[in-house]
Amino acid sequence: MSANSLPEGAAVWHSLEVDKALDLLDSNADSGLTPQEIQQRLEKYGPNELEETAGRSAWEILLDQFKNIMLLMLIGVALISGFLDVMRLQSGGLKPGEVPFKDTIAILAIVILNGILGYVQESRAEKALAALKKMTSPLVRVIRDTRFVEIAAKELVPGDVMLLEAGMQIAADGRLIEQSNLQIRESALTGEAEAVNKQASLKLPEETSLGDRLNVVFQGTEVVQGRGKVLVTNTGMTTELGKIAAMLQAVESEPTPLQQRMTQLGNVLVTGSLILVAIVVVGGVIQDGGFKNIQELLEVSLSMAVAVVPEGLPAVITVTLALGTQRMVRQNALIRKLPAVETLGSVTTICSDKTGTLTQNKMVVQSVSTNNKTFRVIGEGYAPTGDFQLDGQKISLEESPEISALSVACAICNDSVLQKEQGEWAILGDPTEGALLTLAGKAGIEKDQWNSKLPRVAEFPFSSERKRMSVITQVEGVATGEASSRGIDPAIAGFLESEPYLMFTKGSPELTLARSTQIHLGNYTGPLTEEHRQKILAENDLMASKGLRVLGFAYKPLVEIPPEGSDETSEQDLVWLGLVGMLDAPRPEVRAAVQECRDAGIRPIMITGDHQLTARAIATNLGIAQEGDRVLTGQELQRMTDQELEQNVDLVSIYARVSPEHKLRIVQALQRRGRFVAMTGDGVNDAPALKQADIGIAMGITGTDVSKEASDMVLLDDNFATIVSATKEGRVVYTNIRRFIKYILGSNIGEVLTIAAAPLIGLGGVPLTPLQILWMNLVTDGLPALALAVEPPEPDVMQRPPFSPRESIFARGLGSYMIRIGIIFAIITITLMLWAYQHTHAAGYQGDPETWKTMVFTTLCIAQMGHAIAIRSNNRLTIEMNPFSNIFVLAAVVVTTILQLMLVYVPPLRDFFGTHYLNMQELGVCIGFSALMFVWIEAEKIFLRIMGKKAV
Repeated sequence: MSANSLPEGAAVWHSLEVDKALDLLDSNADSGLTPQEIQQRLEKYGPNELEETAGRSAWEILLDQFKNIMLLMLIGVALISGFLDVMRLQSGGLKPGEVPFKDTIAILAIVILNGILGYVQESRAEKALAALKKMTSPLVRVIRDTRFVEIAAKELVPGDVMLLEAGMQIAADGRLIEQSNLQIRESALTGEAEAVNKQASLKLPEETSLGDRLNVVFQGTEVVQGRGKVLVTNTGMTTELGKIAAMLQAVESEPTPLQQRMTQLGNVLVTGSLILVAIVVVGGVIQDGGFKNIQELLEVSLSMAVAVVPEGLPAVITVTLALGTQRMVRQNALIRKLPAVETLGSVTTICSDKTGTLTQNKMVVQSVSTNNKTFRVIGEGYAPTGDFQLDGQKISLEESPEISALSVACAICNDSVLQKEQGEWAILGDPTEGALLTLAGKAGIEKDQWNSKLPRVAEFPFSSERKRMSVITQVEGVATGEASSRGIDPAIAGFLESEPYLMFTKGSPELTLARSTQIHLGNYTGPLTEEHRQKILAENDLMASKGLRVLGFAYKPLVEIPPEGSDETSEQDLVWLGLVGMLDAPRPEVRAAVQECRDAGIRPIMITGDHQLTARAIATNLGIAQEGDRVLTGQELQRMTDQELEQNVDLVSIYARVSPEHKLRIVQALQRRGRFVAMTGDGVNDAPALKQADIGIAMGITGTDVSKEASDMVLLDDNFATIVSATKEGRVVYTNIRRFIKYILGSNIGEVLTIAAAPLIGLGGVPLTPLQILWMNLVTDGLPALALAVEPPEPDVMQRPPFSPRESIFARGLGSYMIRIGIIFAIITITLMLWAYQHTHAAGYQGDPETWKTMVFTTLCIAQMGHAIAIRSNNRLTIEMNPFSNIFVLAAVVVTTILQLMLVYVPPLRDFFGTHYLNMQELGVCIGFSALMFVWIEAEKIFLRIMGKKAV
């Protein structure tokens, strides 16, 4: 078969016999490919590498920042302002000492700073693909042209025969040709905690899920033990890892709710500004009967345009989000993308992986069945402390000696080590065997002590074909010639009469039971009746239905050490000890976190690659699902259309045996239903869904680099409960953002109306220059707004459903508040402006007639200080609040007021900003008018309280 006629990857390799797969790829299990075939296939399939699609360049990201409509308007304002300054220079219209182009330079500086701020936030390169590439092995052993050779992994082609051994990272997907005791850890790809026993001889159904394909291996997974020979079937982007890379790159980033709201805000402000500018210019032209005052009208228009744009808002929002990230880090949530801080507050659904996220990633024995009794085992993690309960009551081991007997088997038939490291109990070896050592420890059986009482002299190791292992030990008390009972621990006194050896067997309950003929009944043995067998099998089925992994234990006295390879004959006529059921136990704090999610209107969903019974047991235990709720498997999901999945996605809370593309489809279906989705995960298989989700949450301890780079947030303690804290912080941040947007834009509307009113009521000239407006928007608005950003949370923040992520920034009365306060602001300031104009143009006035403009400027600035104090609460009066609960607001008000007075009374600043000296009477009038703003807002609260309404 030529390279051109090779299958295109459509073959379902796990459903083919080995010989059929070799035929399809025109390869030979013993000799591999020839150099000519290798070259042809390299040309056809390319190197075994993950390909990267081109993203936006740094320049494109930077230029995109200046497509913002508010920045575009400011650029236009700067250019027109510069043009007017050029005209004044040419006509000699500049006042003595006046600096030309200062407005233009100030506005362009703000534009550039905002552009850089946006660029820094957005330019963080996605490194998820780079992390994926690290998972590919650099070197691999293959058979080529009948010779064993070591080649670079990128040179692998379909049809190569690859050799596997313990400790290797697999370099490509392939069909097993042969194997010996081969175990592969696939948790990063499938989400399963346990290493998988591979079997080359199997032929599986086409629809078999990824985690159950026992006759194939996958790129990026790790060989735990054993060896194997593999036919390479897929390389590069056609591997399962490559499909994940393709999905990662296909996912397009959607703007966050905050970004969407800021875009909407910009559109509304610019549109409104342009309408007002048109009204003022057209009204001025009509009033003047021509264009003789067009320059003055243009200056008014420029000031209005600058006034309407909240230049300080992007910086305030960025600082607010940055402060939120600092608070979240202290709660073990690391934010990778700044807008995610606010986005968290909008989450309606959390899709969580099971292994290591909802569970401890530690196998823990939950149930023990011996002598027709089933005991519940109490305890957490690998700590060898806990109790045994029967029918809800704690029992003593003296009452149930069969527990001690079974625990000896758990400790002796075991290759792992339980040890304490830095105050934490940890397992060196297989997690399943670790759970058995912990169980033995709870029964007072320590492996080290029993290794001296029953030293191992031989073993029949575990194999995937036999599904069991046996350990032969020497009974020290008997071997030294002592009496049969003397010197033997009471826990095994009933195991033997005078035999010098004991064999302990563990493995598949059905297969171990089938080889048993007797049963251990406390301190003696009896015949294993058919009734016993049926009860044991029924208990096994009950444990399995609860999602437990079940092992059966037995023993056999021996008069001599059995010869090597005699396992088939030696492992007969066993004495049955009992069943042990274990589970990757839920984290103890997650149940409360799930309940908090529900109280906050957030729906938790479990999505896992693990078995459906295990998934159901964990989800029901944690309160994610109820008894009898439907579990949707990967096979069922595969057969569903996108529309069918969308119809079911609100009804299902447990997804089991799913593959990476399934996780992505679930998230997309939820998003099409209008849900705002957070996805937690730690494996490579989670990365595409993490990137697609509105908030991707990776695990910091167990998480792969791939998942972390694809995420928006990393849980440093892998604690599901941390998500609740982060969500609360997100809600607080959004509430505070709304608070200071009300504060900033209310004053901006007042500024615009005041500027527009000046020429229309015949005062002549612009009351505020663009530079003064920039000062107000950046300093007198910006500093108090930053202080409002750290306002503490309200007590019911996690007792209400999330606000819709698609709600307008003006929703829930914010828009009407801004307009209402803006109009009041304008009425107060215009009234002051009329009085000040008459005052400064009155006969005998000693100061500069233009001083009225400084009075308007000062009134607007100081009025904002009263606004900042009053807006801290929507409902409570200022006198009802602790003034020191947010000391930053008081500090900002004092500092900003001092800075504003410096502009009036410090000569260099007065000259630069074009202000005039105010006498004490004029300053007193300005403060008096400014105080009316505070009085009005407090009066509104009293009115709404009387009317029984809640403020926005």
